Amino acid sequence: MQPKDAGKAAFRVSPPRRGLPPVLTSRADFLAAAKARRQGMPGFLLQARNRGDDGPARVGFTCSKKIGNAVTRNRAKRRLREVARLRLPPAARPGWDYVLVGRPGATISRDFAALCEDLTRALQKVHQ
Repeated sequence: MQPKDAGKAAFRVSPPRRGLPPVLTSRADFLAAAKARRQGMPGFLLQARNRGDDGPARVGFTCSKKIGNAVTRNRAKRRLREVARLRLPPAARPGWDYVLVGRPGATISRDFAALCEDLTRALQKVHQ
């Protein structure tokens, strides 16, 4: 018989999906990222935290009720996930956590190419 915690990872992340880095699922990881570096962009807010290990970069997404109803929040998170899938892997550093926070109005209405450029610029500024 195996112990209750056998086979569980030391931290909670979901497996990589469609080219995304592992996704944050633990509330503690989101709170830790919120206390670390921040870079506001027109389309979203990027929070970044150096975990201090050699593990893979991880990413999280959040949209509050200020964004709108559930349909609007889900659309905003889908847009942020796609931006992260396209731009995060080449620019992310190992051992870092990144959280993309949607902005009311801007995340939904901003041009997708502009959102992609926002993430590229935000990553450059965070890693200076």
